Amino acid sequence: MNETMIRARHLSKIFTMHNQGGIALPVLDDVDLQVGCSEAVVLHGPSGAGKSTLLRILYGNYRPSAGAVEIRHEGQLIDIVAAHPRLVIAIRKKTLSYVSQFLRVIPRVTTLDIVKDPMLSRGVSDDEADRRAKAMLARLNLPERLWSLPPQTFSGGEQQRVNIARSFVDPTPIMLLDEPTASLDAGNRAIVVELIADARTRGSAIVGIFHDEGVRDAVATRVFPVQVYREAA
Repeated sequence: MNETMIRARHLSKIFTMHNQGGIALPVLDDVDLQVGCSEAVVLHGPSGAGKSTLLRILYGNYRPSAGAVEIRHEGQLIDIVAAHPRLVIAIRKKTLSYVSQFLRVIPRVTTLDIVKDPMLSRGVSDDEADRRAKAMLARLNLPERLWSLPPQTFSGGEQQRVNIARSFVDPTPIMLLDEPTASLDAGNRAIVVELIADARTRGSAIVGIFHDEGVRDAVATRVFPVQVYREAA
């Protein structure tokens, strides 16, 4: 395997349902996952198996009930479960991105500025960020007349393409993808497959969820099964 970018060890997650009398809902149990650079690992399993939960633990949105998640950041493996919040923010800025099917942005910010923002935050010049953002929006077939508009009134598929453009215009070393092609037509799904391949060529380690079988088969270098939690007999 190439240099390890993600190393998750003995992950377990139990949700406590406080509004239902404190019922414990176990989802993941003793999960180990290692991902190297230029890999695309697809999480696969039935609905409710915990795929999205695992992805959110890798990003640090959910705290595991047990286990560690080490992310390679600036040459070192860092356990984001135990890391200081400021370090987690720095890791997300430079190293780790989460791409969902939903676009969450500040109202009234234009589409072009949304796509440019992550590049500017990483030190790319405004002219270069502008050039790359326009090229990516064009590649994703988003009409130029929309670039100067905020995307709140766009269709679901158009908003999703803005989200993908923002994420893939400057791929991070580790990318977590949660159904990024869900609202796209076949042509734009094919473009996203190409963008994922481009990111891998640049060395990005990718972990994703894809319910579309064709996309999953085109993207995956390895499939990681996630099983529904079952109580021990």
